[in-house]
Amino acid sequence: MDVGLAILVIGVAAAAAAFCLLLVGLVYSEAMNCDVPSGVESPTKLHAIHCFLVGMAMVGRILERLGLCDQSRLVRWLADRSLRRRGQRAGLRIKNATFAGVPVRVYEPTAASAGKRRGLVYFHGGGWVVGSLETVDDLCQYIAEKSEATVVSVSYRLAPEHRYPAHLDDCEAATRHFLTVAEASFGVDPRRVAVGGDSAGGNLAAALCQRLAKKENGHLLAPCAQVLIYPALQMADFSLPSYQQNHAVPLLLRGRMAFYFLHYLNGDMSVCQDVLEGRHVPAELMLRYRKWLSPDNLPAEFRARGFCQQTPPGHDGEVYHIIKAGLEPEVSPLLAEDDVVRSTPPAFILTCEYDVLRDDGILYAKRLKDLGVPVTWQHIPDGFHGIINFRKGWLSFPSAERALDSVVRYLENL
Repeated sequence: MDVGLAILVIGVAAAAAAFCLLLVGLVYSEAMNCDVPSGVESPTKLHAIHCFLVGMAMVGRILERLGLCDQSRLVRWLADRSLRRRGQRAGLRIKNATFAGVPVRVYEPTAASAGKRRGLVYFHGGGWVVGSLETVDDLCQYIAEKSEATVVSVSYRLAPEHRYPAHLDDCEAATRHFLTVAEASFGVDPRRVAVGGDSAGGNLAAALCQRLAKKENGHLLAPCAQVLIYPALQMADFSLPSYQQNHAVPLLLRGRMAFYFLHYLNGDMSVCQDVLEGRHVPAELMLRYRKWLSPDNLPAEFRARGFCQQTPPGHDGEVYHIIKAGLEPEVSPLLAEDDVVRSTPPAFILTCEYDVLRDDGILYAKRLKDLGVPVTWQHIPDGFHGIINFRKGWLSFPSAERALDSVVRYLENL
């Protein structure tokens, strides 16, 4: 072998080895900073999933800094292939389509139906940054088959290429289109169509129901229910008990939630720590939000584990100016006025014990109930954020199927 070529090969091999060692070190460091609670069934599995996701993000970050690719696009690509459909259930007809310019995937049960079917318009999670039709394909197939409902999965625009309100606008456009054509084109009763989603998708579903409630004039079709699976519902307070208790629990760490909200709004990460510390909310607004966000509104058992009441810090007017759109109800549905919340449809809300977003869901369920809106609340005591995506394979968790089955039961009774 030519000496120059040999040196090149050795250099490449050394660089690759150094890269791998760096990556392993970074993943190990991140993984050691997480806290997998013993209450989670199979905590070793959760640790393994967390390490894989951290590694994916690290590779993207390194390659982006080297100018080789965009981190968000790489993570999306890897997530799509990790959760890509492994097959199609025999009892479903699946097709891609476009509703009002928005890409969707429609799941229709093929079995004969005694009457018009129910429907669900579904918005995937992923912090408004990642996620796609592929990442929720398996769960949409499961819901459609088990509930015998037609499911429409929506591929809304993502950050950082697009900011609020692009995501919500796409969800509204696709939902309105489906409600208009549901009966004629799909044999679905438009009066029995729910909207739903997980995490950021749950945020979009709740915000959309509020937006449509404000636009409702007696002639417009609207969703009959909202299915909110561990939804993100407010960015005013990151010190709620669930944020304190689960701040380092995979798959959603406390700091990442602020990161996702800021990406959704404007991408200004310079204020991330200020937001986590609560410096973004003026005192008069925090006083107003207290009636909805007070930990005293939570059942006592959710305040017992590692919670300390914190004194709000002084607010920073510049930080507030940067994030103030995030305190609007279309980004933080939990902060909407009573007359708007009261006008939204019945809700199914699923929460997980080991999830920073647990209290968002519980507090919203209380608000809805107090205002006379029917609520079905399902709590997963050993669940963590993102659990519904781990229903199959060697990294599956039994509570994932239990969680999805509770969604199915709710849809069956619409």
